[in-house]
Amino acid sequence: MHFISERRLDDGVLEREFTLGEIPGTLWTPGSTPAPLVLMAHNNGLPKADPRLVARARYTAARGFAVATIDAAGCGDRPRTAADVQARADLRRAMQAGEPVDEIFESLIGPLVENAVPEWQTTLDALLELPEISGRVGYSGGWAALGIRLAVVEPRIAAAGLFAGGYVPRAQREEARKVTIPLLFLLQWDDEGNPRQRALDLFDAFGSEEKTLHANPGGHTGTPWFELEDGCRFLARHLT
Repeated sequence: MHFISERRLDDGVLEREFTLGEIPGTLWTPGSTPAPLVLMAHNNGLPKADPRLVARARYTAARGFAVATIDAAGCGDRPRTAADVQARADLRRAMQAGEPVDEIFESLIGPLVENAVPEWQTTLDALLELPEISGRVGYSGGWAALGIRLAVVEPRIAAAGLFAGGYVPRAQREEARKVTIPLLFLLQWDDEGNPRQRALDLFDAFGSEEKTLHANPGGHTGTPWFELEDGCRFLARHLT
């Protein structure tokens, strides 16, 4: 892991950009160390510099957590195949036209998840070698499918906060039954991009004994700010 830049924010959080082979990432650490680690994934192809993700990461780090995100393969500014570009265009067109999107979604998101998981695990290996990070790890993010897959295959993740979840590949819907870690599941009741009933069905499928659903009115980007505070309390219960 090679750190290429750093800056100290007003709240004392240290923000550092890094590269790990071809993987670009950002790490935020609080003033007090060592700190438990939160992997914060963006939604599918959005960049790690997405303003909403950065705001969540800084808020979480200021409350005593180390937070890391990466641009996984096919995400952010990393190269995409011609098939990926075409699938994204087809998905946008179908959603705007109100047409069925399941098969397009499967062809796009399924491979993204499979390719992303090994890179997240490689990143986790490197992060846990840093002295400023303790061994407790959580996941938080709008990429529910990735969170499900990591929760199943990565025993170091102790708790997860997931957003939305209406559109999740079939493989991860099946894997949801194998998820047993504590979960906090956020649902926007009027989310135009994630069918409500699918999200409720996914929540019901999780095998975790401790799972909590928070539902709020509003569209996809309307999650209330206070959910960040609740999310940090959830992480603190299980990571500290």
